[in-house]
Amino acid sequence: MMSQMAFWQKHLEELRKRLFVTGLAYAVFLGIGFFLADDLYRWFLIDSDIKLTVLGPSEIMWVYFTMANILAIAAVFPVAAHQLWAFVGPALTIEEKKAVYVFVPAIGILFTGGICFGYLVVFPSALGFLLNMTDGLFTAFFTTEKYFGFLFQIVLPFGFLFELPAAVVFLTNLGIITPTMMRKYRKYVYLVLVILSAVITPPDFSSQLFVLIPMALLFEASIFLAAAAVKRKHSKANPEPLHPI
Repeated sequence: MMSQMAFWQKHLEELRKRLFVTGLAYAVFLGIGFFLADDLYRWFLIDSDIKLTVLGPSEIMWVYFTMANILAIAAVFPVAAHQLWAFVGPALTIEEKKAVYVFVPAIGILFTGGICFGYLVVFPSALGFLLNMTDGLFTAFFTTEKYFGFLFQIVLPFGFLFELPAAVVFLTNLGIITPTMMRKYRKYVYLVLVILSAVITPPDFSSQLFVLIPMALLFEASIFLAAAAVKRKHSKANPEPLHPI
């Protein structure tokens, strides 16, 4: 009993250490982000003809904190992945470690790809569609808080949603999920995706479609990758015998 308690206490201490390092890295990057907030703000608006305004001093602070937070989240992602690996790595088998070696770099690449896709493809389309709806009817007037709130509401979810293929392959290699299971529950997943797209986007049908369609494609790609992972795992476990010539 005492040895079991010592075992869990040791792991809790290790977990606290990993969380502390991640939190400290986030705080450092957040501080750096405040110094770079001006440059980041100008970068977001470099190709935009939209003029933004602020309605009060608190909104200026909101802009600085948001810019700093974006930089901190993006920068701390590799640190968090490394700390997660350091925590779970000693308990993994050789095969599981091989899966993690692919998984950890992939989550950073996919997160960046999701952010870029949301910012370069989805956001301009959603914003352009909404601006076209106001043509001749309204004068578009954007506050900085509303503009960037809309931007992040569209873009940030894609950073996490693009992690789906890596997560699926990782869980498939560990035998937790299978392609058959994913196909079986496909209709329920699509229902969840519809609800999710309605929650994370503004209440208009076009924005929901801009989010729903890529998520559906990601899910179908995940099924394909899971099937490929199962096939590769099966071929390693049952190599074809060599036939004499």
